[in-house]
Formats: sequence, structure tokens, C-alpha cells
Amino acid sequence: MILLQVQNVERLFGSDVLFERVNLDVQENSRIALVGRNGVGKSTLIKMIVGLQSPDNGQITKNKNMTIGYLAQDNGLNSSNSIYAEMLTVFNDLKKMEIKMHELENEIATFDHLTQSQTKYDTLLSSYDQLTHNFKEANGYGYESEIRAVLHGFRFYEEDFSTIIGTLSGGQKTRLALAKLLLEKNDLLILDEPTNHLDIETLSWLEGYLQSYSGALLIISHDRYFLDKISKEVYELTSSGTDHYQGNYSFYIQEKAKRFQQKMKQYEKQQEEIEKLEDFVARNIVRASTTKRAQSRRKQLEKINRLERPTDGQQEPHFQFTAERQSGNIVLSVANAFIGHDDKPISGPINIDLRKHQMMAIVGSNGIGKSTLLKSILNKIPLISGEYSFGTNVDTGYYDQELKNLHANKTVLNELWDDHPTTPEKDIRSILGSFLFSGDDVKKVVHNLSGGEKARLLLTKLAFNHDNFLIFDEPTNHLDIDSKEVLEEALLNYNGTVLFISHDRYFINKVATSVLEISKNGSQLYLGDYDYYVDKKEEQLLLAQEENKQTGEIVSKQPEKNSYQLTKEQQRQERKLRREVEDIENQLEQLNAKEEEIQNQMTLPEVYSNLQKSTELQESLKKTQDKISDLEDSWEEKSMELEKFD
Repeated sequence: MILLQVQNVERLFGSDVLFERVNLDVQENSRIALVGRNGVGKSTLIKMIVGLQSPDNGQITKNKNMTIGYLAQDNGLNSSNSIYAEMLTVFNDLKKMEIKMHELENEIATFDHLTQSQTKYDTLLSSYDQLTHNFKEANGYGYESEIRAVLHGFRFYEEDFSTIIGTLSGGQKTRLALAKLLLEKNDLLILDEPTNHLDIETLSWLEGYLQSYSGALLIISHDRYFLDKISKEVYELTSSGTDHYQGNYSFYIQEKAKRFQQKMKQYEKQQEEIEKLEDFVARNIVRASTTKRAQSRRKQLEKINRLERPTDGQQEPHFQFTAERQSGNIVLSVANAFIGHDDKPISGPINIDLRKHQMMAIVGSNGIGKSTLLKSILNKIPLISGEYSFGTNVDTGYYDQELKNLHANKTVLNELWDDHPTTPEKDIRSILGSFLFSGDDVKKVVHNLSGGEKARLLLTKLAFNHDNFLIFDEPTNHLDIDSKEVLEEALLNYNGTVLFISHDRYFINKVATSVLEISKNGSQLYLGDYDYYVDKKEEQLLLAQEENKQTGEIVSKQPEKNSYQLTKEQQRQERKLRREVEDIENQLEQLNAKEEEIQNQMTLPEVYSNLQKSTELQESLKKTQDKISDLEDSWEEKSMELEKFD
């Protein structure tokens, strides 16, 4: 059933068009990612859907009884209630039912059979039975456990429940706003950048929760790993409309590239045809014997609906990092380091042995000291104990997540030129242009720049310094998806060494050659990308559980405040099964598309009249259908296993 339809919607600013011809369908249980460049109007479209704004043209129709939950960007929960009391307000109807149940219980218990009729008694019993049934169906006996589970997922525990919401930080209020929306169980949940303020562990929990969410989801996010896990279809918003893709984010990237190639082939084919016609007309229009044919060709040219050269119509930064000189093989050594503030350790001992050309990601929960570690290495915060040293010829560049390495009152041009005063202005402008600062943009004052512009300016400074060791603290925080991809390519082609902190798991997977996990007990190195790190963590947990069984020891792997969760072993099995099911679904989507393409080819006259070509396609079709059949059997088997966890 369709919950919502967006039909030919436009947003205009005077005579300027922000977007037009926007179409989008939301079905029951849809899992939609809405993607597009920064500034294209994704949040504006969402506000139209929820009714906060009206489209200039087109219409948005909704199912009459549908409920919508909406989380705007960094929109925190404002309330004078305590955390737990505010979450309880979601279940006010259940509380009223509970009160009514107790009233009926008292009436039944005190019913006077001598003075009152049996019919009235039967009515009371019937009302009570119906009410208790409805109460049970609405999870009346489990909603308080549900509240605790969701709050625990967002890192709020029993000792936090009495805290007044108004005293919390902006990030905590945003997490609570999302927690309350999840508890409301709306038919359609719309989330605009829900992963802000969440660490990796909380993100993983949220992904698991949303995968089993009973309603439909419409999500804007720059977290590509998150979109890969949650989305089943993608709508890309551009100024000229929406393009729809049936698959997750990775499928969208692949399919978009295929569509672009197809459009380019069609364009090039038409250009060849036009060129031939124009050449014939030019050579034959003045010759008496061929004038009529030339005129005919000219009419053909006039009738051609000319295709525009395929392009996304948007600029993206293009840059590279290069090291001016090579460092020694050992780039950074950290030995038995304890980090913290005011002589109070947060984490330790930490050990790092970083070699030339390696790219190491640092991960860990919020507040564990990841940024503190980088600042200690850079001698901005002293180590509590331990030591560190850089290798031979190491030149260090640093990207600060708070962007404090920029001067608020300088212009964009002077921010770079003052560091390199002997460089000609045209060269400074040239590199700024490659980071999308062109024309009058270079005269902007730094404090007037957006977060994304400041991030690009800091990356410009790093690229211009040609250091051989780059240290990044959350480099993707302020970047849109396209800029992230450009940064990834620049780092993958970099001839130096990289140490970085990131919550962007897609970015870690693409760039990292190793992952260093920081915890209160110190550091643990994993020699692979993010997925390798997750798999190894699960293997370690399994091994520890097996050892505990053999020795008969009872070791709690989670503090009591996490006892609401499934066991880690169950979580690992469920996560693995979900990954396998998603992978099978993605393969099936691609194979179904291939099957349809082959069947379409077989209907072409030039194919079915060609025995050899027809036979080849038939064999290819059979192989594809056999694969589909095998994968469907596997999907059914694994889906049945997965149902055990629901």
C-alpha cells in the first residue's frame, strides 16, 4: 500500500528553480535513502512532505490515517521532564488503559451479585477481557522494558533516567529526540542526518533497530555505511528532478555509473549521426544532382531531438596530496602511553608502530580520548606517562575537526597566501580553484564560511604543504558525499603516511590499512579495514565465550546496565545473517536486472533471426535463472533462520 506520493513537485526562489519534476513514492515498509549534493534541497523537500512548507507546484498526497515521525538536523528534544518521564509520555494511552483495567478489576472484585444483575457482571468481564487483550497487543506489559532498551541503545542508563532534559547538551538532546521517535512507532519515520552525535557502537545499535522497524523509513544521511545497511531503494535529488534506484547505496553508485555510460553512448551515437548528416549536406547542397537528397538530410537534422551531453551539472573538488620528500620507514612510535587531562588517565597503555605508506584508523567510543591522543602526539597536550617519537625526515600536517587551524578574520586567499608569500597569486588561486574557491569566493572572510567550505579550505592548506605524514581528526564531518569520495581518492593515491580518527565506517573501509581501537584498557591493533575489525572482534568474543564454557567460569561481557540486550553471541549471529541476506538480495536485484536485459535482447529482430546469437543468449539466460533459483533457495533458508531473532 502506498503511504505517500510526491508528484511533479517544484520549489522556486523568484525566477530561480531549486528543484523541479520531483517524484517519490513511499510504500509500507519502504527503506528509502534520499541523496543529492549539499544545497540541492533535500531538507526542503522533507519539510514539504511533513507539511512544514508547501510546494510551489505539484502535489503531495498522503494516506489519510498515516502517522509521520520527523527528526530534523540537530533538532534536540526540549522538555522540562526527566529523561524517563518524557519517554513515558509516548505511552500515555497505555497508561490510561492500565488505569481503566485497575478500575474494572476493582468493580469486578467488589461486584454485589445479590443486588446487581448477572448481565451487568458479564458486561464487566467482557469489557475487561477486551481491554486486557488490547493492552497486551499494544505491548502494555513490556513498554517500560522497551523504553529502557532504547535509552540504553543511545547510551542513557538507569543513573541518567532522572536527569532533567533541559540540563543536557545539544548532542544528548538530539539522541533523545530520536529515541522518542523510535518509541512512537509511526507509520513513516523521516530522519534528516540521524547519525550526527552518534559513535560507532551506537550507530551499529541503531542500524539493527531500524532494520526491524515496522514502519517505512525515509532517510537523509552522509553516512554511506549507514545507508548501505538500511536503504533498499535510493532517490537522488537534482535540480531537474529525481532518479530512482532499486537497491542500497552501493547498488546506486554502480547503477548510476552504468546509466551515465549508457547516456554517454547514446549522446556519442547521435553526435556521429548528426556529423554525417551535416557533412553530407555541406558537400551536396550546391550540386544540382544531389540537392534534393541534401535538402532531405537537412530536414532530418531539423527533426532530431538533440541530446545534451551527459553531466551532473555540478562541480566537485579535484585535488591530490603529494609528499615533497620521503620519510624513513618508521614514521611514528608510541610506547606505553597513558592519555588524559589533569593527571587523570582516560586510556592506556597505548602502543603504535606506524610505518611508511600505512594508513591507520583510530576508533573507540566517544570520550575515550581519541582526539586527546592526537593532540598528545602533536605536543598540544602532554602525555600522563609513556613516550612517543617521530622517525627520520617526518613532516607532519594536521587536520583539526574543530577547524581551529584557520584564522577567522583572514580572507580565503590570505589564509593560504600568508603561509606561502613567495608563491605567485595565480598559483594560489589555481589550487584554491581546485577546491571550489574561485572568483570572488577567495575574498570571503573565513568566519563567514560554512562548515563544508572551512573543511575544504583546511584541506587546501594541507595539500599545499606537501607533508609526508598527515594526521586527520574526523576529516569527513563537514563534507558532502561527493567531497568525501574525492578525499578518499586523494588519500588512496597519496605517497605518504596517514593516521586518522573517523566515525565514518565507509571512509575507514575505503582508506584504512589497519584499525587501532582505543579503550580504557589501552589499544588493540587490527590489520585490516573496518569490516575486518568488526569480524575479528566477533571472533575474539566467541573464543572468550568458548574458553569460559570450558573452564566453567562466568564472565560478564557487558555491564549490568546492558543486560537488556541479546547476548553478544546472538547479536553476532544475527548481524552475520543480516549481512548475508542483504548480500543475497543485492545479488538477486542485479541478476533480475540482467535476466530482464537478456529477455529484452532476445526480442530484437536482429537477434531472434540470428541462430548463433539467439542460442548464446538462451544459454546466458538459463545460467542467470539457475543462479537466481539457487540464491532464492539460499535467501529463504537464511531468512527462516533470521526469523528466530525477531
